[in-house]
Amino acid sequence: KLNFAKRMSYIKASEIREMLKVTEQEDVISFAGGLPAPELFPIDEINEINQIVLKEAGTKALQYTTTEGYVPLREWIANRMNERLGTTFDKDNILITHGSQQGLDLSGKVFLDEGDIVLCESPTYLAAISAFKAYGCSFIELPTDGDGMMMDVLEDVLSNTPHIKLIYAIPTFQNPTGKTWSLERRRKLAELSAKYGVAVIEDNPYGELRFEGESLPSIKSFDEAGNILCTGSFSKIFCPGFRIGWIAGDKEIIRKYVLVKQGTDLQCNTIAQMTIAEYLKRYDIDKHIAKIVEVYRKRRNVAIESIERYFPDTIKFTRPEGGLFTWIELPEGISARDVLVRSLEKKIAFVPGGSFYPNGNKENTLRINYSNMPEDKIEKGLKTLGEVVKEYISQSK
Repeated sequence: KLNFAKRMSYIKASEIREMLKVTEQEDVISFAGGLPAPELFPIDEINEINQIVLKEAGTKALQYTTTEGYVPLREWIANRMNERLGTTFDKDNILITHGSQQGLDLSGKVFLDEGDIVLCESPTYLAAISAFKAYGCSFIELPTDGDGMMMDVLEDVLSNTPHIKLIYAIPTFQNPTGKTWSLERRRKLAELSAKYGVAVIEDNPYGELRFEGESLPSIKSFDEAGNILCTGSFSKIFCPGFRIGWIAGDKEIIRKYVLVKQGTDLQCNTIAQMTIAEYLKRYDIDKHIAKIVEVYRKRRNVAIESIERYFPDTIKFTRPEGGLFTWIELPEGISARDVLVRSLEKKIAFVPGGSFYPNGNKENTLRINYSNMPEDKIEKGLKTLGEVVKEYISQSK
């Protein structure tokens, strides 16, 4: 019998993931994954750019590159973040990663020892929980309201708890709730991070997908101590299959990330980085994002209208200003996992909310993704799901 690393006991297969394998069937209406709409991928343009890259720089594109990543791409990312998020980066503040997910995993490697504590929103992104958990940490969940994480509770925890190493936050169109933090909370988090000397991972995969309201500066833009790192990704604004994202922060910290990335995979795919950089040079990414936003806004509207129309009045739900998700809270005592079993029989899939709480015990919630399905299917699926929920609640009385 083999002796596995202790961390293997922290990593559990998700039974939800097993159940959701049915989403691969054609006739299932799925609100489960955070999947972009595939019909919006710029396939023809990428085909053209690939040929240009191979023709003009084939030997470079097919060769190893530096761990930090392709320089023109890093320069574009730094400029974009400075324009959009109020940062002051150059290429050396940026490390290219395999999606922003790798940025989370590397953060665990850089910061976490066994027994350390990660603070996060309650609920928070499921795959961040998995990434950090592998390093033997535990979590303290912080309550949120409509403006994001509650700063008075955060300060209380920071001042009374040893071994806090990381604060993980998704301040814009949060996964899973769709909430966005206020400017005041962003500023306050940067202040508390400096005061208590705790690193912050500001995860921002959805920030460009705003349907309405004002864009807000990043938490990083208020960072005077250099403690805040930001992740970003091309997955939601371009194509997830390239698996190209980044982590950005102060140069000394990014150098530590470069060291651990060298031991993980040496570098990200050279040709994917060059293809994206060349696309950004030749095409208007803002026009492409505007097209995505228009489609997702319509789908968000249909989802919200359908929830209002077909779900019982006893539920609560969020109205996101952007991103990919809305969050539904069922009455206390109703298990979304049980609702899922029934809805899968009717070929409707979603993710029960319990998995988004690192410490568990919150089963009356669920996440709905509206970016992947066309409007008619969104309405049809949510109508059926609403009926299942009504039926389940009435039987539970």
